[in-house]
Amino acid sequence: MTMTKRQRWVLALTATASLMILLDALVVTTALHAIALDLHASIADLEWTVNAYTLPFAVLLMAGAALGERYGRKRVLMGGLALFAIASAGCALAPSLPWLIATRAIQGAGAAAVAPAALSVLSASFGPEQRPRALGLFASITGLATLGGPLVGGVIVQNLTWQWIFWINVPIAAVLIPLVLVRLEENVGFPRGLDYVGIGLVSAAAFGLVWGVIRGNESGWASAEVVAALAGGAIALVVFVGWELRADAPLIPMRFFATRAFSAGNTAGFLLFASTFSGAFFFAQFLQVVLRHGPMATGLLLAPWTVPLFVVASVAGKQVNRIGARPLVVAGLLLQAVGFGWIALIAGPGLAYPPLILPFMISGVGIAMAIPSAQSAVIGAVPMAAIGAASGTFNTVRQLGGVFGIAITTAVFTTQGGLGSAKTFSDGFGSAIATAAALALVGAVIGLLLPRGAARTTGHTVAVPAAQQVSVQ
Repeated sequence: MTMTKRQRWVLALTATASLMILLDALVVTTALHAIALDLHASIADLEWTVNAYTLPFAVLLMAGAALGERYGRKRVLMGGLALFAIASAGCALAPSLPWLIATRAIQGAGAAAVAPAALSVLSASFGPEQRPRALGLFASITGLATLGGPLVGGVIVQNLTWQWIFWINVPIAAVLIPLVLVRLEENVGFPRGLDYVGIGLVSAAAFGLVWGVIRGNESGWASAEVVAALAGGAIALVVFVGWELRADAPLIPMRFFATRAFSAGNTAGFLLFASTFSGAFFFAQFLQVVLRHGPMATGLLLAPWTVPLFVVASVAGKQVNRIGARPLVVAGLLLQAVGFGWIALIAGPGLAYPPLILPFMISGVGIAMAIPSAQSAVIGAVPMAAIGAASGTFNTVRQLGGVFGIAITTAVFTTQGGLGSAKTFSDGFGSAIATAAALALVGAVIGLLLPRGAARTTGHTVAVPAAQQVSVQ
């Protein structure tokens, strides 16, 4: 593929913007211990430093795509980068946990504007024959976030301070915004209305359920606070589904869930990321708190887990069309469950690092097999015109899976252990990772519901209103 100078600029700028926002989801993992010491944070506080970013990223992702279609993708990309940079500076200046959590949420909103706008600009800049390779290069570059997130965070925390994991975004965005203004052409898609009610309902549902799970151990599962949060979240979720079924331009096209491949693929993806995000949250802390490694060493020691995500995913993606999504989803989630279950069994304050290498690798290979396969099952379940909406739905669901996974495993950690010592952390860690393994195992069972060759099917039986036939992600 020969790219023009303009296309090279498009690829470089959109991939760099996406790399920055994806890096921020993982770069904080090796900084959690430093943040806990500096801001006197509990495990629940640390949980919110991650979930406060992921939750708005998830629920606003499709709204960000709709804004790009209506007001111009280039304009929304620049606005998202500006908001992300301002929020990053706010995170770096945070004098307390509530401040940090609030600015992390604003970061997530900025990321929700950047992600779909960058991918839409890229897709519109390449023809049908060039687009697959361009998207492959884009995925390879942004995939570096998985490899580099923990390592970059560790290097920064060890040699500077944790605040610099956020300061670094400011000059990057300051360079990107004028280059986007000068080098990218404006383009719009098919304008559609914003589902404000849907955004509000899914946000309320996710927040209520996550808040209830997080506060359950501290306040008591039968307390008025927790019961009200869980009940309110559940009611909001039911109302959201009902609203989406009737909305002219729904945030998430519920009609697609009538197709088995779509519903099973999204459910497996939800559980896959619930398990994976839990590992990302706890592994770095275990290596620092229990095994006494520094932040930079921790980033390097996580390589057996993160490298397979980058290397194996492209190979697995090529096999989906040959053997179908189901065997890869099921096998991948089983490997994830085996790797995490193994780590849960051997975890303890006297553990050395080498026994962790093989289960890290097994889990990493499993995740790399399951991610592209689950997404292919979801996309293959809908008509061609609705691929954008299906992809956007999958990305929203997987981000929400990460939020709920961390909330659930942290609740288990708090019940069984704590941050007080290596022993108490190990006790909580083993139970939390065992729970993450169970989530992956349930995902493997759900994967069995995928039809054979799901990645190559097209769901022409699904009715797609004109308002939904737009590119979302």
